[in-house]
Amino acid sequence: MKYLNLERLDGLDGNEFQSQNPFPWINPEGVLTDTGFQQLIKTLPEVSMFKKSFGYKRKHGQQAHDRYMLEYSDGLPVAEAWQEFIAELRGPEYHDFVCRMLGIRRFDLNCHWHYATTGCSVSPHLDSARKYGSQVFYFNTSEDWDPGWGGQTVVLSDENRKNREPNPEFEDLESVATSQAIGNYSLLFARGAHSWHGVRELICPQDQLRKVFIVVINRLTPLLRLRRLVGELPRGLPSATA
Repeated sequence: MKYLNLERLDGLDGNEFQSQNPFPWINPEGVLTDTGFQQLIKTLPEVSMFKKSFGYKRKHGQQAHDRYMLEYSDGLPVAEAWQEFIAELRGPEYHDFVCRMLGIRRFDLNCHWHYATTGCSVSPHLDSARKYGSQVFYFNTSEDWDPGWGGQTVVLSDENRKNREPNPEFEDLESVATSQAIGNYSLLFARGAHSWHGVRELICPQDQLRKVFIVVINRLTPLLRLRRLVGELPRGLPSATA
């Protein structure tokens, strides 16, 4: 089974992506094949495998980004479908897609699942400078999620101000766009000095979970190479959110 829709990826315009305001972002439908998407939905990891990350202290006094987290590593006992999908993400086609869209030549990936429930949110923030960008794959459907409950990623603008507070509220920034987050959608964005984004507080029932899988595209530094060799993950993973 194929998971990445290579024809759809090939059809995405890197120049158009790079020229997007206030920073490069795109929210395409159908980056995964229909059958691949359905199989990944059916075999999502159980929340019992996840680490609870609630009340985590963030830099600059930002509000905690509460959620359940599961970081992928080789040997993690997840379904075969997910292992096959991640193998495709590590393959040459996805490598070429990322390089073309972000205008880079090499990078390192780490991947993780985030689940969140009512009351959770992701306050407006900039990702770590160690990242080139991220691609968020949404794994809720109309069968288990009402768009009125939230869960969309909000693309924000600080209007290129140089002296922006490091912990703004949503009201302090201009809302440029809200992603489509139900069904076979993903959000790819490049990290930059003005790449503010967040997720407003969820208002879903207690027994429902917002489910995303995030592919983090990291700068491949000598230190990161060394950490990979000794089996360490990049620093700052608990703050990776979208």
